[in-house]
Amino acid sequence: MRRREPGTTNPLPSREELRAFLRTATGRVGKTEISRHFGLSTEQRPALRALMAALKEEGSIAPVGRRTIRHAANLPDMAALEVFGTDADGEPMARPITWEGAERPVVYMRPERPGQPALAPGDRVLARITRLGPGKYEGRTFKRIGTGSPSRILGIYTNGLVEPVDRRARSAWVIPPGQENGAQEGELVQAEPIPGGSRERYMGPSPARIVERLGPMDDPRAVSRLCIAAHRIPDNFPAEVVAAAERAEAVPPGTRDDLRGIPLVTIDGEDARDFDDAVHAEPDEDGWRILVAIADVAHYVRPDAPLDREARLRGNSVYFPDRVVPMLPEALSNGWCSLKPGEDRGCLYVEMRFDAAGTKTAHRFGRGLMRSAARLTYEKVQAARDAEGDAGLAEGHIARLYGAFEALLAARLRRGTLDLDIAERRVILGPDGKVLSVAPRPRLDSHRLIEEFMVAANVCAAEELERLHQPCMYRVHDRPSDEKMETLRGFLSGLGISLPPSNLVKPRDFAHILERMKDAPESRLVSETILRGQSQAEYNPENIGHFGLALPRYAHFTSPIRRYADLLVHRALIRGLRLGEDGLTDAEAAELPDTGEHITKTERRAALAERDAVDRYLAAFMADRVGAHFAARVSGVTRFGLFVTLEENGASGIVPMAALPDDQWFHEDAAMRLIGRRTGLTFTLGQEVEVRLAEAVPRTGSLSFGMVVGDPRAAAPRKPVPPRGRQKLAGRGGKPGSERQREKRPR
Repeated sequence: MRRREPGTTNPLPSREELRAFLRTATGRVGKTEISRHFGLSTEQRPALRALMAALKEEGSIAPVGRRTIRHAANLPDMAALEVFGTDADGEPMARPITWEGAERPVVYMRPERPGQPALAPGDRVLARITRLGPGKYEGRTFKRIGTGSPSRILGIYTNGLVEPVDRRARSAWVIPPGQENGAQEGELVQAEPIPGGSRERYMGPSPARIVERLGPMDDPRAVSRLCIAAHRIPDNFPAEVVAAAERAEAVPPGTRDDLRGIPLVTIDGEDARDFDDAVHAEPDEDGWRILVAIADVAHYVRPDAPLDREARLRGNSVYFPDRVVPMLPEALSNGWCSLKPGEDRGCLYVEMRFDAAGTKTAHRFGRGLMRSAARLTYEKVQAARDAEGDAGLAEGHIARLYGAFEALLAARLRRGTLDLDIAERRVILGPDGKVLSVAPRPRLDSHRLIEEFMVAANVCAAEELERLHQPCMYRVHDRPSDEKMETLRGFLSGLGISLPPSNLVKPRDFAHILERMKDAPESRLVSETILRGQSQAEYNPENIGHFGLALPRYAHFTSPIRRYADLLVHRALIRGLRLGEDGLTDAEAAELPDTGEHITKTERRAALAERDAVDRYLAAFMADRVGAHFAARVSGVTRFGLFVTLEENGASGIVPMAALPDDQWFHEDAAMRLIGRRTGLTFTLGQEVEVRLAEAVPRTGSLSFGMVVGDPRAAAPRKPVPPRGRQKLAGRGGKPGSERQREKRPR
């Protein structure tokens, strides 16, 4: 503590000194404690307040009175957090505002209390913290404490402003003269807040400067470029990485098993650019012999080499409708590691034997040299199957593949796995980059064939590594949380479906529900709701099994071109089976927990970016149809309105409260429905409705609808007394709520 002599004034602390003091302070820390510590006079209080305000604005310190948090294991019962994004379910995620350590822990925030707006990125709150498990926390807002400025703003430059592309952003940013960096009207840009800028000084939006220009938004590849920037996906390879890939050469035969005489084939989508798995099947006594060969990426990507470090950083490839951001440079991903027909390629393979019922009786791994006999597509294989043809292969080849598949499928059905048949949306682009159509991608038996072969190979990889006592990067999937189970149970009970207690539920319970509902109008919604109720899969060297597949052990082995986890499994097999000098190192094995956490995050980042791109393409496609009517289903019920999903193309959007019929609405959370006080009109999850497209915003990928048709079975107008559990919401024509409700009502 500084001491101040009478008649003298100590200098104001520097930013570094103030940060250091706040990091080590305990108990309540305010301006009085800071002044006493640094020996400041009363006259210096205004300067101290200005210094602290500047540090708070740039996010360097938490609000006064909060301590710095140092370690994830020591997260207190209450902490200052900043929201930085949302998870796959759209729920906010936050981190401690101040933190000492390599990586701040993530806190999953509970929904806000009734009447409060949802949390958005940049919001800061004082939250009560509950520990859910190792490194996992849940937060509940105690008090809102402001909004922090984002470090980067991605948006479109127009009329001297940057309009953010994030639909949760609340306002534009003004670009003062001289800060444009040459940006042109309508250009996608990255901007950053100007330190010390204020709304008062510029009389409006907060000021920012443009730091990077990403090209015009009307460019055919603008949507994917936007999503790459928004999710911070690395898309340019360092020169040394490209050079290393271009130096690659063909794999020498050496001691590899020669598989070139076996007619292995690749089966992928029509638009696939790389082929990293090949399959073959033939009868074996009373069962089947299946061979799955995978590109030998480990031969080219050695541990801790530049290629390896870049692949780990990326974690996986990311697929957009108009491009791929690969994990490996093109010289490998589309070259030496792509199993092109008629060309020799190195591979790791697994030979599996199954009895007639699909039960595995044996497996064997090896390192080989193969030559693909054909590059087939799912559609071509399915057409050959339906016509009992051979797709240009030797007679009976396709039939043998399907024979083995049917045996594996029978075993899967006995196991009772969770098979969610949710169609993927396919975006078709024209030569000019405009969207021609968006439609569900059909799921064929040929897709399921490859899935079953790959699942079988992945199971064998996990079993083999356990047999060899080698480290394994498992693909794990936990059972649904109790909270999600209760939400799911409430939804299903409205359809007359019951579930066992949470601790007894099995994947086959969900499978039975899906089978029961497959021909019902609510089939797709039930599948999507069950999917949302599941935990997210992740990578972890600690095995807890895979709930969805009903498997005790599972690891990804089949796509090392596009998933770093698979490359690690290949290296572990090479080390355990002594197949070469390029196996898993001790250093890699020690880092598997951190690597698993990292590649889980990159995988989820990729999924969000891919979904984000499809949403924006859909919004662009729908922009010409504003005012049109669509058949839809209610896919979400909230206190601020409804979410609906169109039957035509799977597009989703919001029906805000103001767009519902004129009434005062009550939200029944447990029953997942809205009820009108005067009309008795009811909107329930899964209900068929007709909606009118009110707005489509390609910049943010958001769609807004108005309600055309309500519930035809609605009761006669009534005035119910709201039971406990209902949230009272002010409607456009109903009895007004409190002043606070009217302020918070969505417009």
